[in-house]
Amino acid sequence: MNIIYTAHLRFRLKIRNIPFPLPKKIFKEAKEHYYDNLTDHYVAVHKIEFNNKIREFALSYDKKEDAIEIITIHPIKAYQKISRVNSGRWQKI
Repeated sequence: MNIIYTAHLRFRLKIRNIPFPLPKKIFKEAKEHYYDNLTDHYVAVHKIEFNNKIREFALSYDKKEDAIEIITIHPIKAYQKISRVNSGRWQKI
């Protein structure tokens, strides 16, 4: 399956100094996937080393017919993930 980076994602990678291959790696290795009821996008969450620290990242994406389109990426705190799951905003898939 093809993985497509949106222009927004490319911009975020640049301004956050995130290595270009990181979103693809996070998507492929993430064991936590959710559906975000507020944004109607899917979310992959994965811990990875970034800037010499273990950080958890959230990756928003859409499923297309023959591709995954990654929309954005950002570090996420544990309490943010827990809050979104507990509120029902994120539903585990």
